Amino acid sequence: MRPRIHPDSRQVAFRDRAANALFLARSTATSAETIEWEDGNTYPLIDVEISSASHPFYTGASRVVDPAGRVERFERRYRHVTPARH
Repeated sequence: MRPRIHPDSRQVAFRDRAANALFLARSTATSAETIEWEDGNTYPLIDVEISSASHPFYTGASRVVDPAGRVERFERRYRHVTPARH
C-alpha cells in the first residue's frame, strides 16, 4: 500500500438499536460518541439501523413469497378482459 493515501482504520463499536446488539469491527468511520467496551478500552460508537442481528435474512424471519399465488390472483382479476387483436 502506498503511504498517506488511505484513511486511518481503527476499532469502532457499532450498535444495532433494533436488536440491542453491539459489534466491534475495524472501520474508518468517525463518531463523537464513545463507549467503554468489555476489555476496558474506549471506542467510537456508531448507531446503525440494521445489522445481521436484526436483518430478516440472517434471523430467519423473512417471508416466503408465493409467485404462483400472485399469478393466479392476476388471472382471476383479469379473466374477463380479452386481449386486443391487431
